[in-house]
Amino acid sequence: MYVKSADEKTRRVLVVDDEATFRELYCQVLGEAGFVTEQASSAEEALDLMRRNLPAMVISDVRMPGIGGLNLLRQARKEWPLIPFLLVTAYSEVREAVEALRLGAVEYLTKPIDLDILTGTVHGALGFEPEGGDPELPRHALEGLVAESAVLRSILRDAYRVSHSDATVLLTGESGTGKDEIAQFIHRHSDRAEGPFVAVNCGAIPADLLSGTLFGHHKGAFTGAVGTRQGHFRDADGGTLFLDEIGELPLALQPVLLRALETRRIRPLGGDAEIQTDVRIIAATNRNLELAVEDGRFRADLFYRLNVIAFELPPLADRPDDVLPLARFFLLRSSRGLKRLSPAAADCVMAYPWPGNVRELANAVTRAALLARSEVILPEHLPPAIGAFARVDDEAPSPSLAHNTGRLPTLEENEKALIMRALAETHGNRTHAAEILGLSRRGLLNKIKRYDLD
Repeated sequence: MYVKSADEKTRRVLVVDDEATFRELYCQVLGEAGFVTEQASSAEEALDLMRRNLPAMVISDVRMPGIGGLNLLRQARKEWPLIPFLLVTAYSEVREAVEALRLGAVEYLTKPIDLDILTGTVHGALGFEPEGGDPELPRHALEGLVAESAVLRSILRDAYRVSHSDATVLLTGESGTGKDEIAQFIHRHSDRAEGPFVAVNCGAIPADLLSGTLFGHHKGAFTGAVGTRQGHFRDADGGTLFLDEIGELPLALQPVLLRALETRRIRPLGGDAEIQTDVRIIAATNRNLELAVEDGRFRADLFYRLNVIAFELPPLADRPDDVLPLARFFLLRSSRGLKRLSPAAADCVMAYPWPGNVRELANAVTRAALLARSEVILPEHLPPAIGAFARVDDEAPSPSLAHNTGRLPTLEENEKALIMRALAETHGNRTHAAEILGLSRRGLLNKIKRYDLD
């Protein structure tokens, strides 16, 4: 938040963009920061507003129909030489940036804009004094979420801020980092919360069926279309459509999706008329879409349409403060609070790098809760790769590790110790021991033979 000036004129910001989504988003964020905003959908409209009531600052898109942002800046410099200008573009071009700065723009930003940079730039240009500190997430917003790390809280804070707009959101990050949870978080706190949340995995549907799945089809539109289907765009009408694995979208279908996003209209397969839709799009991918654009596997115009607001979710290894709280959360959910992690098991959970991210952690804890016969989960109840991270304690060596001194045990020594422990716990029942270790019975028998454990 920012301290509001006593003079409203000194904090009035004119936002110019032909895209209503961007205008509304910037105005919302600036309004929350204590600024007063006006909107213009074109440079011509902006000049008319400026002549009638000059704002303290102008934020303008560069590429718009008619007079573009650079020409708007040139014209404004002739009539109002000192007014601060911030230019925004979806296409980062050095030539445009140099020209904008030569004409006196205070900054030249590329979409998707970091909202803190946006408010910070306006604050710096107009001389507002910050009240201090970033606004905290409302306590109720975090219900059902585990977010102890600063990086995740920062993402949630910005996601909460943009949730009330209709701006398209692109979520990126490794598989299993929680992109679907962030999508639901945004929907839950949006003005569309009472509407449906429809999730579609674009990579799980055959390419020849995906168009009908998204946009609907009439009976007989193609072989196998024995009935009429309205499609997920209409299923999500009034709510949010979550397009997961958007990087897997077939190239031939990408212009169809682009048109649907631009016009908010769809045409079902086999239909003659277009249908108006009202959905907010959130897309997610674990692929690098910028590289896919360079390689010709993803359309640049669709990428820029999706990449309005972007959040990159870090891997679990980069937010260790979340690991143990998440493990306890999943354990509470899977065991109804009847089981707990032993200190040794907690050490394993903290030491393991979690290449499968949050999804792998949830599966590992759920498996351990099922396998543990008592209320305490030990390292051997965790998958072998995780249990092998048990610490060596000189006074009470963990049976999960080889009893060596002066050196770390090898992976083979750890594996042998885990197999011996599983066989001891199951009283030699090799089928049950294989289940505990996450192996097939044949795989366990081969390892028993290999380590001469008969």
